[in-house]
Amino acid sequence: MYQWRKFEFFEEKYAGKCTIPQEVSGKIECCSSGRGKVVIGCDDGTVSFLDRGLKFNYGFQAHSSSVLFLQQLKQRNFLVTVGEDEQVSPQQSALCLKVFDLDKMQPEGSSTISPDCIGILRIFTNQFPEAKLTTFLVLEEAPPILLIAIGLGNGSIYCIKGDIARERITRFKLQVDNISDKSLTGLGFRVDGQSLQLFAVTPSSVSLFSLHDQPPKRQTLDQIGSSANSVTMSDRSELIIGRPEAVYFYEVDGRGPCWAFEGEKKFLGWFRGYLLSVIADQRIGKNTFNIYDLKNRLIAHSVLVKDVSFMLCEWGNILLIMSDKSALCIGEKDMESKLDMLFKKNLYTVAINLVQSQQADVAATSEVLRKYGDYLYSKQDYDEAMAQYIHTIGHLEPSYVIQKFLDAQRIYNLTNYLEKLHEKGLASKDHTTLLLNCYTKLKDVEKLNVFIKSEDGIGEHKFDVETAIRVCRAANYHEHAMYVAKKAGRHEWYLKILLEDLGRYEEALQYISSLEPSQAGVTIKEYGKILIEHKPVDTIEILIRLCTEEGAKRRASNGAYISMLPSPVDFLSIFIHQPQSLMDFLEKYTNKVKDSPAQVEIHNTLLELYISNDLNFPSMSQVNDNEDHNLKVGLGTALTLSTKSNGKVISDHNDSAEEKDHLERRKKGLHLLKQSWPSELENPLYDVDLVIILCEMNAFKEGLLFLYEKMKLYKEVISCYMQTHDHVGLIACCKRLGDSGRGGDPSLWADLLKYFGELGEDCSKEVKEVLTYIERDDIVPPIIVLQTLSKNSCLTLSVIKEYIARKLEQESKMIEEDRQAIEKYQEDTVAMRKEIQDLRTNARIFQLSKCTACTFTLDLPAVHFMCMHSFHQRCLGDNENECPECAPEYKSVLEMKRNLEQNSKDHDRFFQQVKNSKDGFSVIAEYFGKGLISKTSNGPTGGPSLRSESTSSSSGF
Repeated sequence: MYQWRKFEFFEEKYAGKCTIPQEVSGKIECCSSGRGKVVIGCDDGTVSFLDRGLKFNYGFQAHSSSVLFLQQLKQRNFLVTVGEDEQVSPQQSALCLKVFDLDKMQPEGSSTISPDCIGILRIFTNQFPEAKLTTFLVLEEAPPILLIAIGLGNGSIYCIKGDIARERITRFKLQVDNISDKSLTGLGFRVDGQSLQLFAVTPSSVSLFSLHDQPPKRQTLDQIGSSANSVTMSDRSELIIGRPEAVYFYEVDGRGPCWAFEGEKKFLGWFRGYLLSVIADQRIGKNTFNIYDLKNRLIAHSVLVKDVSFMLCEWGNILLIMSDKSALCIGEKDMESKLDMLFKKNLYTVAINLVQSQQADVAATSEVLRKYGDYLYSKQDYDEAMAQYIHTIGHLEPSYVIQKFLDAQRIYNLTNYLEKLHEKGLASKDHTTLLLNCYTKLKDVEKLNVFIKSEDGIGEHKFDVETAIRVCRAANYHEHAMYVAKKAGRHEWYLKILLEDLGRYEEALQYISSLEPSQAGVTIKEYGKILIEHKPVDTIEILIRLCTEEGAKRRASNGAYISMLPSPVDFLSIFIHQPQSLMDFLEKYTNKVKDSPAQVEIHNTLLELYISNDLNFPSMSQVNDNEDHNLKVGLGTALTLSTKSNGKVISDHNDSAEEKDHLERRKKGLHLLKQSWPSELENPLYDVDLVIILCEMNAFKEGLLFLYEKMKLYKEVISCYMQTHDHVGLIACCKRLGDSGRGGDPSLWADLLKYFGELGEDCSKEVKEVLTYIERDDIVPPIIVLQTLSKNSCLTLSVIKEYIARKLEQESKMIEEDRQAIEKYQEDTVAMRKEIQDLRTNARIFQLSKCTACTFTLDLPAVHFMCMHSFHQRCLGDNENECPECAPEYKSVLEMKRNLEQNSKDHDRFFQQVKNSKDGFSVIAEYFGKGLISKTSNGPTGGPSLRSESTSSSSGF
C-alpha cells in the first residue's frame, strides 16, 4: 500500500461542515441511498430522509421500536424496511417487513406526514423460526416482484420472493454452513442475462447459489470468509471481500485477483471504478479512508477519519457517517484538475493511464498524449516522443508533428509517423508526397515496395494514387509508378510512363489491347500521336478493331442500327503529323464498314489526302496540339494551304516515286468521287463545296469536271476546257451536254462560239463545227453570229459563207410565208367588216319553214335568231335569250377571252415566258395579238345571238 503513489483526485465537499441534522434524534441503526436522497433508520423506529448537503427533508414513524435494516429501491420509489413492532402474541415474532410507497403520502396529524404503507409482512413463521438478522439485501426483479435475501446468524439465508403488497409470496431457505454459530456477514446478487446468482459470505466461507436451479445449487468458492461490513459488489458483479492482509475479488468460478492492503478493513465500497476502504491503522490507532484506483495502481485520495458507522454513495459523492453523527462528503475532482496536477509533476504516463481508465473522450486522451510527446521531444527522446504522437493520429493536426521532425537527422521518425498516417487512411496528398520523398532520400527500396505493393493498401483509401505516381516518376522509380497506376486502374498514367519515360511502345500497345474498348479509345486519343509516330501499323490495327468490332451494335425497334462503336473521326487528331498513316487507316476502315454514320467526314478527309499534291505538309508540325479536338471535318484548310507557294501550285515533282504516288492518289480520289455519288443519290456522301475547293487549289481537273457535271454546272465544265485550250474536249463536251433532247443546255454552243470569237487565233475548223449545231437547233440569230466572229481577226468570211447563204434562203422563205398569211388575214377582215355593216343597216329575212330543233313545220309563236336559226317557242323552253345551236361555241369564245384577260394580269407568268423563250419578241407580239396589253373598250354587246322581235305574222317579221 505504501508503495503506491498518492494523489488528491478527490476533495472534501461542503467545506467539511457536514453533520446529521438534529431532527434525527435516535441512534442510527441503518442507512440507504438512492433517488437523490439519503434514508436513515434509527433505534426509535423513525425513518428520516435527507436531501443534498444532508439537509433534513421529512421523517415518519416506520416501526414502533427499532429500525434494523432498510433499502431504497431504484426502479420504483419504494422503501423496504425491517424493524421491531409491537408483539401481538408470544408465538409471533416482533420483527416485520414493510414496504412504503414514497409517492403516496398520507397525513398522520396536523404537522407530520408519512408515506403509504402498501405491504406488511411478518418475517418469521412457524415453518421458518426466528433467528438473528445479520444482513439484508433486496433485488428488484420485474416489478412488482421483489427478491429479499436475509442473512441469519445460524448460517442460513432466508429468502422471500413475490409481490409483498398483494401477499403473493414464496419463502425458502438456503443453508450456507451447518455450523449454527457461523452467521452471514455479506450478501451479493449477480444477474447475468437470465441467470440469477447469490453470493454468501460467512467468517469461514464464500459460497455461490444458483437461484435459477430448483432447488438452488450451492458452490463453495473459498474456505475463508470475512467479518461484517467488509463485503461489497463491484460494477462488474464481482464480490469484494476485505481481510486484514488483502482485498479479494471473487467471480462465479472462484477467487480472482487480490490486492495486498494491510490493516483491518472495517468498510468496503465501490464507486465509479474506485475501491473504497476504511482501514484501521493499528500503528497510529486511527482509521484511514482510502480510495484506490486499481487500474492505475494509485491512491486517488487518503484521509484520516473518525469511527465510521456507515458508507454511502449518492449525488456523485462518497458519504461517510461517523458514530458521533458527523459526516464527511468527498467528491471527485474534474478531469482537467487531475491532469493539471499530473502535468505539473510531469507524470504523463499516469495521466495517460488515467484518461484511458476513466474512458475519457478521445480528444482529451489525444491532448494528454500530445503533451507527453512534447515533453519527450524537449528531452530529445525522439523515438518515444514519436510513439506518443502516433497515438494522436486522427485528432492532432499532422502538420504539428511533421514540422517537428522535418530535420534530416529525424527522417526515420518522420517516416514512421507518415506510414502510420497512411495506414489509418488519414493522409493527404502532401503527406504521400513527403513519405515517398523520405523513402527516396533514404533509398529504402524495400520499404517503398511494401508501401506501394502491399496487397491490402493499394488504392485511394491508403494514399493518393496520382501523388504517388508523380513522386515516383520524379525520383526515377518508374516501375513503382507503373505498378501503382496499373493496380489503381489509372491507365493514362501507366501509358504516360511507358511512352514518355521508358519508350516501350510495344508494351503500351499490348496494354491498350487488354483494356475495355471504351477505355482503350480514351487512351489512344491521348497518346495516339506518339504511337502512330513509332508504331503506325500496330496502332492502326488496334484502331480498326475498336471501330469495327463485331457484336457492338444492337438492333433498334425501327430496324436501324445504333452503333456503340467509336467513330474514326474521333481519332483524326492523332494523325496530325502522319497523313500517310491516316490515309491507310481510313482506307482500311472504309473497306470493312460500308454504312458508317460518319461517312461524310471520312470521305472528306480521304479526298483531301488523295487530292493534295504532297502529303508532307510542312505546316502540320506547327499546328497547336491544343486545337486537335477541332479537327472534325478533314485535316482542315491549314493543311491544304501548305501545298501552295505564293499562290502558285507546286507541281515540280523531281522524284519519280513521288510522282507515281501522286498519280495513284489522284486515281483513288476520282474513283472515290464517283463511287460516293452514284446516279441514284441526290446528294453525295461527301461535302461537295469542300471537295471543289480542294480540286481548285490542287488543280485536279478530272475531279472538277466530274463534280460540275454532276451538279449540272455545265458552263463551269466548259470553262475548265477553255482554260486548258482543249478544243477537241470542249466540242465533245458541248455535244454531250448541249443536247436539249437529253436534258442538256443548248446555250453552251453560244458560249463556245463566243470563246472562239475572242480566241485570237485561226480556229476555222472548230467554228464550222460549232455553227453546224447552232444552225441545227437555231440557238443564236445570224446577226449575233456575225458580230461574235467578227472579233476574231484570224477568221475569214469563207468560214461563215455557206452558213449565211443558208440562213438568207431560210429567211426569204419565211418572208414569203408571212406575206401570204397577211393577205389571207386581210381578206378575212374585209369580209367580216362587210357582214357587220350589213347587219347594222339591212333587214334580215327569215325564210326557214321548219324548226331547227324539232324539224317540224314552223308555226306561231316562233322565235328567230340573227344567226338564221328559227325555233318553236315551246322548243326553247325557258332559255329564249340565246340560240341553242350557237350558244356553246359563243360561250367557249367568251371563256377563252376571260382566261386571256386573267392571264394578262399574271405578270410573273408573262416575264417567265419571255425569259424561257428563244425569241422573246415573239412572246410579246403574241400578247399584243391577243389584245391583252392594249385593250380597247367595246360597245354594247350585240351580235348574231340577239333576239329579234317576236311576231305573229306568217311572214316571220
